[in-house]
Amino acid sequence: MLHRWSRANLIVAGLLLFCFDTARAQTASPAPTQQDPTSQSSQAPPAEQKPAQHQAPPAQPQTPAQSGQSGSDDKDQQKGQKSEDQKTQEETGLSKDRLFWTLPNFLTVDNAYQIPPLTPAQKFKAVARGTFDPVEFAYIAFVAGISQAENSEPGYNQGWVGYGRRYGAAFGDNTIENFFVGAIVPSIIHQDPRYYQLGHGTFFHRTVYAVGRMFITRSDSGNKQFNFSEIVGAGIAAGISTYTYHPRSDQNVGNAASVWGTQIGWDCVSTVVKEFWPDIRRKFHKEKQPQ
Repeated sequence: MLHRWSRANLIVAGLLLFCFDTARAQTASPAPTQQDPTSQSSQAPPAEQKPAQHQAPPAQPQTPAQSGQSGSDDKDQQKGQKSEDQKTQEETGLSKDRLFWTLPNFLTVDNAYQIPPLTPAQKFKAVARGTFDPVEFAYIAFVAGISQAENSEPGYNQGWVGYGRRYGAAFGDNTIENFFVGAIVPSIIHQDPRYYQLGHGTFFHRTVYAVGRMFITRSDSGNKQFNFSEIVGAGIAAGISTYTYHPRSDQNVGNAASVWGTQIGWDCVSTVVKEFWPDIRRKFHKEKQPQ
């Protein structure tokens, strides 16, 4: 049987993976987008020199100049936005980003060579911000509703009492796993709980990179290490949640192993989404811009 969270996670994962087609199209066409501005810039000087040599009417030279100024202004604004985002990461080592503009994504960064290591206090604060974010309460309510509809873990019974128990269990599972994987174990063994986006390469290459982060991570000093924080942290969290507040009928090694595997699998899907989220965000941003 699937773990009590697995079906709900698969539903949400299906919605998230539906957006990967946009990321795949984005990663497949970086060259044309970069060639267009260069080709325009290379054609711009002769267009400006010809009217300057033959005629000097005020209207004709002003049009390309104004377009050049507007283009430079747009580039300056984009650079300003990028530098502002990078400044936040350089100062705090954390992000203010949200997946699909809702889900907390504070432990995902892209400027890997310009951010400071996290202190234990920062690790705990970042995990607490994401775990107790208002969006997480709504997500847990959705997961508990699906568990209630499927009568998962019948020991909780039905009705509002059963839903409350399922909600509490789901929230407890999420909270314990987040803190052990993102704060407690990383602080003890000095590992970095952040995900560093690759941001370039083919769709397959980036997907393999994201999945590999489940097993390879960085130490606080920047060295590559086995990801004990994810593997061991998720295992400890699964054991605690299974043998404490869940029904006695589910307190066994098999269910604990199922919880452990499901948590790692869901973290893996989330990591892949984090890798391609910037591509999806840029695509939506371009579609909203008037042409």
